[in-house]
Amino acid sequence: MGLVEASEAPQLFNDEVARARVSLFSKRYRLPMFTGAGWILYLTLGRGIELWSSIFLGALVLATLASPVLLFLGSTRFNAELSRLSP
Repeated sequence: MGLVEASEAPQLFNDEVARARVSLFSKRYRLPMFTGAGWILYLTLGRGIELWSSIFLGALVLATLASPVLLFLGSTRFNAELSRLSP
């Protein structure tokens, strides 16, 4: 936009590293985001369906209980990958 010279504002990450970091974060937080979206869908639309609401509720409860455990178990691998991608 002409406010700063290109040499005055160095880029911390090149495009490849930035894409790899975004991919790493999206893989880590995919299950909690889908679980939250599932709860929103269940609370707004899913309660009225006879059989499917119980199955959907059971899957949401399992995903809600498994999500923190999986985040904890994968934290060391995530930190190792993040440190590899950090400058």
